[in-house]
Amino acid sequence: MSTQTYKKQDAYASTSGLPDKMAIFQECLQQFNASPVNAKKCRQLLAKLLRLIYYGESFPSQESTTLFFSISKLFQHKDSSLRQLVYLTIKELSSTSDDILMVTSSIMRDIQGGDIIYKPNAIRTLSKVLDSTTVNAAERLFKNAIVDKNPVISSAALISSYNLLPNAKDVVKRFTNETLESIQSHKQFPSNQFQLHEFYGSSTSKLPTTSYMYQYHALGLLYHLRNHDKMALMKLITTLSEGSALKNSLSIIQLIRYINKILLDDESLIIHLYPILAGFLKHKSDMVELEASKTLVSLQHLIKDDQFMSIITTLQKLLGVPRTATRFAAIRLINKISTKHPEKIIVVTAELEELINDANRSISTLAITTLLKTMGAGTIDSGSVGGESVDRLISKMTSLMDEITEDFKIVIIEAIENLALKFPAKHKKLVSFLTDLLRDDGTLPLKTSIVDALFDLIKFLPDAGAKQLILMNLCEFIEDCEFTELSVRILHLLGEEGPHTSNPSYYIRHIYNRLVLENSIVRSSAVISLAKFAAICGGEISKNIQILLSRCLNDIDDEVRDRAALSLKFIGGNHKNLIVNESKYDLSALENKLTHYLNDESNFINKFDISEIPIISNEELKSIEYNRKINRLDSSTTDSADITETIDKSKDNDKSIGDSVSNDLLKQQEYAQELSTIPEFSNYGKLSKSTITPIYLTEKENEFVVTVVKHFFIESKKLVLQYNITNTLPRSVLQDISVIAQPDNELYEEDFIIPINELKPDQNGIVYVSFSTPTIEDGDILVAFGNTVAYTNKDIIDEDGNVDPRDDGWSDEYQIDDLEVSAGDFVTPLYNSNFTALFDQLDNYETSVVTISGTDTLENAVTKLRNSLNLLPLDGSDYVPSDSTSHILKLLGKDVWGGKVVVSARLAVTGGKVVAKLEAKSETETFSSIITGGAY
Repeated sequence: MSTQTYKKQDAYASTSGLPDKMAIFQECLQQFNASPVNAKKCRQLLAKLLRLIYYGESFPSQESTTLFFSISKLFQHKDSSLRQLVYLTIKELSSTSDDILMVTSSIMRDIQGGDIIYKPNAIRTLSKVLDSTTVNAAERLFKNAIVDKNPVISSAALISSYNLLPNAKDVVKRFTNETLESIQSHKQFPSNQFQLHEFYGSSTSKLPTTSYMYQYHALGLLYHLRNHDKMALMKLITTLSEGSALKNSLSIIQLIRYINKILLDDESLIIHLYPILAGFLKHKSDMVELEASKTLVSLQHLIKDDQFMSIITTLQKLLGVPRTATRFAAIRLINKISTKHPEKIIVVTAELEELINDANRSISTLAITTLLKTMGAGTIDSGSVGGESVDRLISKMTSLMDEITEDFKIVIIEAIENLALKFPAKHKKLVSFLTDLLRDDGTLPLKTSIVDALFDLIKFLPDAGAKQLILMNLCEFIEDCEFTELSVRILHLLGEEGPHTSNPSYYIRHIYNRLVLENSIVRSSAVISLAKFAAICGGEISKNIQILLSRCLNDIDDEVRDRAALSLKFIGGNHKNLIVNESKYDLSALENKLTHYLNDESNFINKFDISEIPIISNEELKSIEYNRKINRLDSSTTDSADITETIDKSKDNDKSIGDSVSNDLLKQQEYAQELSTIPEFSNYGKLSKSTITPIYLTEKENEFVVTVVKHFFIESKKLVLQYNITNTLPRSVLQDISVIAQPDNELYEEDFIIPINELKPDQNGIVYVSFSTPTIEDGDILVAFGNTVAYTNKDIIDEDGNVDPRDDGWSDEYQIDDLEVSAGDFVTPLYNSNFTALFDQLDNYETSVVTISGTDTLENAVTKLRNSLNLLPLDGSDYVPSDSTSHILKLLGKDVWGGKVVVSARLAVTGGKVVAKLEAKSETETFSSIITGGAY
């Protein structure tokens, strides 16, 4: 960001002392044209002029040009300080002035034989003055300056070359040899470099002889010139990494980043580039070691475990350095590693525990969250030694909580929640810590974060005892809770969860206390909560609650009276479904439909059809919330640049992830609306499921791009394939476009094809192909389609995109990738807190042993099974320790026929392959065999 832009955005910048622009303008013209020139007065005026420009003031083109001509007359004066300010001002005015080329000769003269003080200023100014037509005249000057022995002059020429790149890239390319020579040469400041400035006085003997900064500038320029040639870039990296060609730490960091960019494009080069990165792990500069570690951590899936330990060793050493920024950067990388591979950082546990008491609270917070992740990895067992470790960590967290700000407390709370959700076996001591923290004093944001964490643990922990413990603590909390919104939320939760506990009366007593002691908002919430107890528990509890609610009919607040009367009416009439809902409407789809309905008054002729809004069961809603929560917590620890940024972004992350889930549901609704408008599909009934993300059947750079979406109509036994086709041919029009889809399963019978009439360049179109499908009772519902695009091609004859009407074109066919209908297409992920109990309940057991193709590690096999079967991993089973040779993956989902499906996959690595024993159970008959047969 330029100084000028920064000042414009700085709301607190003081402009009260700025001089008057026109007064300065007039005085500049007077002094610059005076004879003789007063150097001191001119320097002061130029300084004021520059201050005006840096604070965002601008001069019209005519005034700027007048100033420019007046300033150019100052070249006649030999004062070095004046000449430096002249160049600074010319550089700023060059963008708004006309006829700026007139000073080119003066600038070139200073570059060729000027004083060493202002020669770099002259070079930088020349790059701003030249344009594409005149840059050739200065080519020799720039080349000579690049190879100059003075590093300041060399850096100025290299930076100026950056400025010339947009307008004269061909000329700058001819600087390549000089730039490479500059990197590999040793430049030194002249002996009188610092003596020229009175600031340094006589203490110039201790100043450096060179900065090597020219290497950083030269390397950046070379990358811009060679970044489109991978082989040339590889040669440059290999040359500069050998020996000690690069002395500047910033240039080495830049080289590491270029290596990272190459590896992101071509991972196969890791064999050649890893030794270079590993060498930088033992560099004398902390910055270089951190950058090398950061790059290797981002590429950890490409390196072996023994190679990875060298990164840990380097970071372990950096945790003990005195510089705070270095310690923070090191522990941030360790925290990132612990997200996926916490077992790899066991060796730094001692250092992390020491950092809990670090003076910098960002470091201490990261140390705690990292140690919490090592607990989740199973490195701290439930035995005596492990229990002591947990107690010690919680003891340190408790003492730290009194010293840190609430923002850092919230980060720690989120880490605890993440651990307890991913590894439910570790929840007991963590729940106790959160409930103790809830009793302490705190602001609304802190209390809200604790309550949110406890709410999620109640929803997603399988241990009923833990749920009751949390609910009891929440009951005690609302006894003296000063925040109305929290009391309302807790009362709502008690109404949802309390009736299903072993002792509902305990919670009813606490809720009734709110009816007596609280304000009207809390009292009205307590009424609804009690009504839920009556509706679910029934019997004697229902009678007692009706007595309690009847007392509320005389409440002074009308909202409380109305809710009590309505609740008594529903309870007396046994209308349980009006008090407790087993399902909810998809709110995103409801909002979308209502917006569409209200935006067009012609829709008001017919009443709003609520039956078109999809209904989500409580189980499906819990699955969405669980996925959203895990993803948000992961993103808040993995992608954040620092702790404070995590705090600022946590709400945005939650919103974006929530939007992602909502967008999936909305997309399904949009597909249903689009298909309902096509007459051929009018009798297909309700759309059961669609694949949300289109599948590419061609490369994105093909002559035409084809993606496909699968739509399943289970009730009418139909499958509709939606082929989205884009014509990327610039001079061709495609007509009569259809897709020939050939199934390898005879039970799939083609009904019809809806083709595209015409596609002009860059246009999109849709081909629909409908099939009649087998039923689940047939047992064989999986299929693969061979796809061929058939079309007529016609050439464009003019700029308007028209074709010759006499041209019949030529027919052609193009084979695209096959399309599979897999078992995962019939499933949506589902959450349940008790996988074992659900697995024991279900029937229709099937088992098979398969080799997971294309994988050689357990982690990759888990990811592939999860994606191909489209099931939700439970009990933290998607986490695989890197040193494991076997693993159990627990998956759950719901099929399109409404039945649950559970899969227990026992994975083992043998002979370089991953073998899985799949055990599947389903409520829908024969679907378990489809699941086991569809895994590969």
